[in-house]
Amino acid sequence: MSYSARMQKNHLYSVYLAPRGNPRMADVGMQIAQHYMSPFDLLIGIIGVAGSGKSVLIRGMFPGLDLTNDDEGVNIRPLPLMQLHDQGFFSAHTYHVDVRFEQAFTQLHEIAEAILDAINMGKRVIVEHFDLIYPLLGRNANLLIGVGEELIITRPSLFGPDPKDVASIVEKSVIFRRMAHTAEDLVEYCMKDVGISAYEHSDVRHGFLLLFNEKPNINLKELEHAVLEMIAQNLPVSYVDKTHILIGDQRHYCTGPRMHVKSTGEIINFKLHNEFLRENYTNRYIMVGLVGTSASYDISDMNQILV
Repeated sequence: MSYSARMQKNHLYSVYLAPRGNPRMADVGMQIAQHYMSPFDLLIGIIGVAGSGKSVLIRGMFPGLDLTNDDEGVNIRPLPLMQLHDQGFFSAHTYHVDVRFEQAFTQLHEIAEAILDAINMGKRVIVEHFDLIYPLLGRNANLLIGVGEELIITRPSLFGPDPKDVASIVEKSVIFRRMAHTAEDLVEYCMKDVGISAYEHSDVRHGFLLLFNEKPNINLKELEHAVLEMIAQNLPVSYVDKTHILIGDQRHYCTGPRMHVKSTGEIINFKLHNEFLRENYTNRYIMVGLVGTSASYDISDMNQILV
């Protein structure tokens, strides 16, 4: 057995903060494919709610793969997996199926049969909403990925984890990612009024980071107050296209337009940390935005290991 295969066999799970912008999510998908996936993995299970970035993650893992039901509503009919299952011949090596979408057209047991037939012929199948089909397959995924506030990457064994347990974790946590992303866009929107637009994005649990090469001339208390006013107005937040949302009736640039709460009023306990932090290695200045945290939060505990 090769060194790479041994490493994959011993992998239990890894956790990443799930990025909100589509380019960053695709980049994480590429990293997962490089570091966690084996050439012998034929069944890849993806779990997460609609709009959580599953499709973008899959595109990062498998560039060029045709997704049969992508986030823009482009649906491939008939479903290649089912069509070739009926013909008894699988021409491609990798197939994609969105179980939640396909169960509106095909019985779950038929989808399960097609997945198992493809695997038995040495083909790879990427299954979105894997938790829905798992009870009918009689086997777990080789690689199972949950997409919520965090990306949970696990290699199930006889001892678990069960897909429904991963689903329970990510479905509960994704609301914090939606709140954080919406709050991040509100901060960006308010900063435009003072002419600040040069910064990078990063992530923290229950929040977001904006990174500046030079310390910006921003009063954080005033900026926080402006965002809280927009939250109090309970403005609708809606998808426009791949790179824009509407905040109320105002168009705003966003690279992850489906990862938002439906209105600003759904953001709970928004706050900006009361000072810019200085990054040790790069000397960049960091603005920290938080949602859903208590008044007694400690910055040093934001990314603590949860047990």
